[in-house]
Amino acid sequence: MTQVRFYHNAPDRLRAACAITTKAVAQGHRIVVFAPDAATARRYDAQLWTQQAQSFVPHVSIDSALAARTPVVITTRLAGLPHEDMLLNLADDLPDGFERFGQLVEIVAGDEAGVQAARARWRLYKAGNHPVQAFDLAAPRDDS
Repeated sequence: MTQVRFYHNAPDRLRAACAITTKAVAQGHRIVVFAPDAATARRYDAQLWTQQAQSFVPHVSIDSALAARTPVVITTRLAGLPHEDMLLNLADDLPDGFERFGQLVEIVAGDEAGVQAARARWRLYKAGNHPVQAFDLAAPRDDS
């Protein structure tokens, strides 16, 4: 059963995706980042390179010879994947084959179209009996 986590109220979806990716890699996860198109994949890649001046998150495209050895793989298709630990979905629809991943991360920005699409995905995950959790990125955090 895939564990689904929704992070909502993201002011910038790609920036939130990069922050979540960085934390997940630090925890030892291997992540497949599903982008709906090549332009989104390029923007995510560029954002990951520039998000923090002092850090580097190893990442490659699915077509790289290093994909099997790299913790973050960026792809526009869910075929021929080197690992199935965690899927980060940057699309507004349900990714085919998500069930084979241990974890699925959804990031929801505040725009109405994105919120409505996320609600539809939430209902589908719940209907499939996947455990779903929600996290509000706008909520104050207790870092103590």
